Amino acid sequence: MISRNGKNITGTADGMYPRSPLYTGLQTMKKVGKFLSSMPFAIILLVLLAAACALCSTVSQGLTYEQYAAQYGERTAGLIMALRLDDAFRSWWFIGLSVILCVNLLCCNLIRLPALLKRTKAFADPDSTAAGSASAEASGAGDPRRLFTELRMTVPKEEKNGRLFAAGNRAGFWGAWVCHLGILLLILGFALGQTTMKQYTVYALPGQTKEMGDSGLTVSVDDFQVTRTETGSAQQYCAALTVTDPAAGTRESGTASVNSPAVLYGYKFFQNSIGWGADVRVLENGEELQTEALCAGEFFPVKDKPELVIYFQAFYPDYVQSEGSMPLSTSEEIRNPAYLYQVYYQGQLLGMNVLMQGEELTIDEYTVLFENPRNYTLLAVKRDSFTWLVLLGGLITLVGLVLAFWLQPRAVWAEREGNGWHVYGRCRKGGALFREEFMKAAEDAGFKPGDEEKTEGEDA
Repeated sequence: MISRNGKNITGTADGMYPRSPLYTGLQTMKKVGKFLSSMPFAIILLVLLAAACALCSTVSQGLTYEQYAAQYGERTAGLIMALRLDDAFRSWWFIGLSVILCVNLLCCNLIRLPALLKRTKAFADPDSTAAGSASAEASGAGDPRRLFTELRMTVPKEEKNGRLFAAGNRAGFWGAWVCHLGILLLILGFALGQTTMKQYTVYALPGQTKEMGDSGLTVSVDDFQVTRTETGSAQQYCAALTVTDPAAGTRESGTASVNSPAVLYGYKFFQNSIGWGADVRVLENGEELQTEALCAGEFFPVKDKPELVIYFQAFYPDYVQSEGSMPLSTSEEIRNPAYLYQVYYQGQLLGMNVLMQGEELTIDEYTVLFENPRNYTLLAVKRDSFTWLVLLGGLITLVGLVLAFWLQPRAVWAEREGNGWHVYGRCRKGGALFREEFMKAAEDAGFKPGDEEKTEGEDA
């Protein structure tokens, strides 16, 4: 290229002409496209995704603005909501990075495919493989077929042009390519799973039935058992569940426990946590008016006086309270049960206190009693339609690693030399180890070492 009067001049057979803006633009786009489909760019994207995951792991997911403001301050809470860090794995930027990485890996694989096919085919071609210098060789009056056997190679059935040739482990060329494909499927499966995942939270006391969000299903807790150690700490939680589809009139049952979710109607029911609940009875002038089963944190209006609301705030199975301190429970064993309640009338707090087991709360003509304390179960319900794709990606990645690190493409051939043979071997990976293996096999087959040469582009 020659510069003349500030213009780039390109030489051709017909003379010199200025390089057009279109040509320059196309060349720039080609360079940009080459970088965007390169492995360095893929590594940059992986680092960004890893950093994003590390950052998001420090931010509690799924909270409200008020909760973030109380924890981090209003300015930080606003930033969290603006960047969708409250639901990071479904945010536009995380999905965007995942899509770009998937496109990058796909382009990398597509671009490398023709060269990889050509390379694999050429390695099985005796003329192409034998044309270069060998990474190991020997000669003598040995038995070449025994050499192939010693090296665990397919023994050639006949000579071709005075040469015996065999190539093996060519699948090893595909290790990195298959790994990239597996990683692509992993990322794609994870991204699709996060964007389409259905998640619900259900909590209920034994015997209660709750709706499961907008799924149209209901969940009944038939039984709930807590297994405790000798010291009283919880060891295992087991919830017997029945999920019903009212529209179809069908139901499925199962048991969810810690580390063993129940799978019902395609949803996984995880035993997430437990809490305390109780029955709250309301009497009117000594007559039974209503009974409600409440979990701690729930409330209900009195049946014939809805402006009067009873709020069950907390339960203490082994209640103690020191002067000037908050109520607490010294154990999870029901030894000295107490109930913390609040009463509201027309939205205004009427009063709050702690009731011991057997004590009554009197509000005008109403009497309120708390009784039958028991644990409730909190279930995390999830359905990910692309789990299979993640598992497939993991399996393919594992296969790729085996191909890359276990299978070493190698070629061995023998050419007649007078009354004997000259044998050669090439290996695309682990050249030094292959030479050692080859020379031992050649010696066992009756050959003497020859001059060893390293093939251009091969590992030592």
